Amino acid sequence: MKHFMHQLMQPGVYLFVLLISSPVLLQAQKVDTTKVYKIKEVVVTGKRIIREIIPVQTLSGKELERLNSHSVADALRYFSGIQLKDYGGIGGLKTVNVRSMGTNHTGVFYDGIQLGNAQNGQIDLGRFSLDNIEEISLYNGQKSAIFQPAKDFGSSGSIYIISKHPYFREGEKTHLRATFKTGSFGVVNPSFTWEEKLSKTLSNSLNTEWMHATGRYKFRYKKKDSYDTTAIRKNADITYWRIEDGLNKQIHGGSWNTKFYLYSSERGLPGFIVRGKFLHEDRQWDKDLFIQSSLKKSINSRYSFLLNAKYAYDYTHYLTPFKNDQSTMYINNTYRQHEFYFSFANQYSFFPFWSAALSSDLQWNKLDANLRNFAYPIRYTTLVAAATSLQFDQFKMQASLLSTFVHEIVQVDSAAPDKKKFTPAVFFSYHPWSKKDFNFRGFYKRIFRMPTFNDLYYTFIGNTQLKPEYTTQYDLGMTYGKDFTTSSLRRIELQIDGYYNQVSNKIVAMPTSNFFRWTMINLGYVEIRGIDAALQSAWNLSSNITANARLSYTYQKAQDFTDPTKDYYGDQIPYIPWNSGSAIINGTYKSWDLNYSYIYTGKRYNESANTIANYTPPWYTSDLSLAKRFKWRTSHIRITAEVNNLFNQSYEVVLSYPMPGRNYKFILNISI
Repeated sequence: MKHFMHQLMQPGVYLFVLLISSPVLLQAQKVDTTKVYKIKEVVVTGKRIIREIIPVQTLSGKELERLNSHSVADALRYFSGIQLKDYGGIGGLKTVNVRSMGTNHTGVFYDGIQLGNAQNGQIDLGRFSLDNIEEISLYNGQKSAIFQPAKDFGSSGSIYIISKHPYFREGEKTHLRATFKTGSFGVVNPSFTWEEKLSKTLSNSLNTEWMHATGRYKFRYKKKDSYDTTAIRKNADITYWRIEDGLNKQIHGGSWNTKFYLYSSERGLPGFIVRGKFLHEDRQWDKDLFIQSSLKKSINSRYSFLLNAKYAYDYTHYLTPFKNDQSTMYINNTYRQHEFYFSFANQYSFFPFWSAALSSDLQWNKLDANLRNFAYPIRYTTLVAAATSLQFDQFKMQASLLSTFVHEIVQVDSAAPDKKKFTPAVFFSYHPWSKKDFNFRGFYKRIFRMPTFNDLYYTFIGNTQLKPEYTTQYDLGMTYGKDFTTSSLRRIELQIDGYYNQVSNKIVAMPTSNFFRWTMINLGYVEIRGIDAALQSAWNLSSNITANARLSYTYQKAQDFTDPTKDYYGDQIPYIPWNSGSAIINGTYKSWDLNYSYIYTGKRYNESANTIANYTPPWYTSDLSLAKRFKWRTSHIRITAEVNNLFNQSYEVVLSYPMPGRNYKFILNISI
């Protein structure tokens, strides 16, 4: 097996070189730039709702820019069906959970290629700033396309993050954008973007950002039904810098893109607050780098192919210094992850209504650490996906079968057994009335996720016999949209989905003394019943005043049915509220923008047993921002003032990790 994978990796390296050098290889297929082509102006109009076969929620463009959000994690809070785990402060770990199936069942894709963390499966979405993000989408099941890499079929839910790509009008060659943010927690956050049109078909976008924050804020600490208002959150500072560069080329029948990303940070880990212990000294350093390339091309009207390649390196250094507290041991650990990933996807259209796709992915992961008797695991993963799509005027269907093969090698003790799994999915949508924007949809999907390296090999915690975690999803929903021409209400859109999920061999990662070290708990079998609803409306109140509103609501009943002998059999699983929702209301008057956003999370329990001792009360926050746009010479300037947690609510997303009260931010944005 090892020899076979080694042979398979060699052509993968050649494929990576091919993708990086593809513009040169494809020069012969370019449009003839010596000729002048004249076309008439084309105006494209359409309704905002896209009749996706698969449930999707999207925030993009101006709507995303107006949110009082710093990171991708903050923005995702406004989607229905999402539970965000936030471990406090501006630098705290932030992960998301889709429909209560667990963070590790959520695939996160950056510009079309999945972000990975084989060590613990946790993607910290707090480190992805919105400064260079154009669109965020959440898909339940998988993306509404069969022409995609095999890994895109391999998650129970998927988050797609699309960075800003340059768009140049006639005569433009250079775009410059500078942003400066400051406010509470000692935030100093400048960023700079340079977009350059290198030729008619080639452009480059460079974005860099630096941020420092002390992370200090007052919080109310609950003690026997009373509050101590004198505590200050400490060791929550963060300093990071990020640089990413994207090269984009249009070729005959397709496109080629390459992305370079580098992130480096140092942060304090504020830790949990318990028994009057407020001071923590743990530190963490991260360095994350990846370079990825994608080539998409249509050979003719029937056949298209997609090539993806990626290398990623992640470095983590975790330090718990010597303390006077003898109960805490000294820790000074470093971890290094390497990942190579290659994908080749094909699509062929037999008829205008029938297409089929076949994709194959190869991924290689390695984890090194400075720990004694560490396993030094290496994982080889091969995925093959076959999919088909039928599209008629009123009925659409997609079906796929994903084959997953996993082989692991370790230097210490025994490796986990090989895995060979086949998982199907079926999606459909039905549009009963051609003149009405009304659509039914539904899907069935079964998928699994491999235990992480920490699950399997972490010293004193890992279990190589740990079983994969399966999810089975059933979903039935509808979408409705309507335009109005005789009232202030111009557009309304509604989508509702009811779902039933089964999770077997469920593994839950729970924090211990700090958010970096985890204890793995196997809940066995969980059933999740829920409803997601989202309502959007657009208003034109006068010639100068427009408004938009977005409401979302989620009901979930996520029950543990593992052991009938336990007192908590049938209880709600930890940190899943029965009710949650959000609202975003935006108004525009001439060059002024006013935005209000609201988030509500209902009652939860922080342990498996739903008892009074484990009860976590509901919380809500309100955010408000006011922005002014104006032009000075050739520059476009936008000034924004934000107030977050407007009513100074005291709350905890995760028990004993208090969140900030009322805080402020000021933003200056200049575009040339």
